[in-house]
Amino acid sequence: MTKLKLVVIGAGSSYTPELIEGVIKNHHQLPISHIAFVDIEMGKEKMNIIFELTKRMLAKAGLPIDVSQTFDRKTALQEADFVVTQLRVGGIDARIVDEKLPKSYGFIGQETNGAGGMFKALRTIPVIIEIANEMKAICPNAWLINFTNPASMVTEAVLKYSTNNRVIGLCNGPINMTHQVAGLLNVDVNDLYVEFKGSNHMNFITKILHNGVDRTRETIDLINAADVDQLSFKNVSNEQFNKELLAATNLIPSSYLKYYLKTTEMLAEQEAAELSRGEIVKNIEAELFKKYSDVTLQDKPKELEARGGALYSTAALNVIRAIYLNDKSIQTVNVRNGGAITNLPEDAVVEVNCVLTRNGPMPICTGEIPSPARGIVSMMKDYEAQIVKAAATGDYQALIAGFLFNPLCSSDNQGVELVKEMLRANKHYLPLFARTIASL
Repeated sequence: MTKLKLVVIGAGSSYTPELIEGVIKNHHQLPISHIAFVDIEMGKEKMNIIFELTKRMLAKAGLPIDVSQTFDRKTALQEADFVVTQLRVGGIDARIVDEKLPKSYGFIGQETNGAGGMFKALRTIPVIIEIANEMKAICPNAWLINFTNPASMVTEAVLKYSTNNRVIGLCNGPINMTHQVAGLLNVDVNDLYVEFKGSNHMNFITKILHNGVDRTRETIDLINAADVDQLSFKNVSNEQFNKELLAATNLIPSSYLKYYLKTTEMLAEQEAAELSRGEIVKNIEAELFKKYSDVTLQDKPKELEARGGALYSTAALNVIRAIYLNDKSIQTVNVRNGGAITNLPEDAVVEVNCVLTRNGPMPICTGEIPSPARGIVSMMKDYEAQIVKAAATGDYQALIAGFLFNPLCSSDNQGVELVKEMLRANKHYLPLFARTIASL
């Protein structure tokens, strides 16, 4: 019988018990026999807590899965079949800086959008490229399943700047929106086909089919009939999009579009908040790890839902299972465009519906991003290409050129000053920018 090895890089993440729960639920179809946890020395305590909880969860389930933990990534990658990356360079404290510094300039401060998302990409991309290159040398047939944000930029960086093309970017946003649509329509989610187009956190539902019947307009009417956003994520405001916007475009935007379409309101919301989202998460994680440390705990605690990772394990294990079984299921993932969206560059990474096979994801061609959404998506893909280049090569000019044309940069002068201040604040995590930072 085939035995599979799963490597989890960033295993000290509070999300890991969610992933382990998914492994347990799918073990009858997915014969994982070894899970290797990897983290850095700074994450030693958290990884050890997760390691012990995982052993208790697997013992309760009665599954013969070996679990190991190490700081030696290359050893862990030996004989790997699937590698999940869920790391955070700089930890939660770096995220808090990403949120607070832009806000001090009057810009949106957010983990994956605007200046905050840009600097998360700068810290993360060189590390993921290194991991991808190690995989190519050590376990060349393994698939890299990347959950680390910003997912589309990280995936694009691996495809453009590493030696490895066996990478799939994953976000739990589309699967959550699909389940929310099923709830609105009061139908079985397995009877739905929800078409997504765009880039990660910059995507739109463009079509909803229920058993072949188009119910897109009906869904929009149900969304507009509610008092709060029925498709919002826990870490984004539940304030609704303007009802006329959805009706006029026949599109359902991801919640993250609120930072671009409701910038004034979102800035006001951030200004009024006592704590940034990162500070809230830091408090949630402290409580979670207290629970994880309880030697009687043998299950993923319900409190993890407050962290914002709903259906994380479902999304991850759906992809892994589909590749292993070659089941040709349709899932929404981040992949090289290759003509799937005809009015975006072929080498851009897009978040679209794909058929999942043993050879990886096969994007479904759905034509153009419809007007009027095509403008902002195209602008964001141009921005992302510049930031990917900057992160992979240390190109300061690409960094400036990218950010100043990001829709969330409302002043070129302030934008340049913010970039310089954030470079200085992140100097320990940006070795490729060392000379630039020293000259600022």
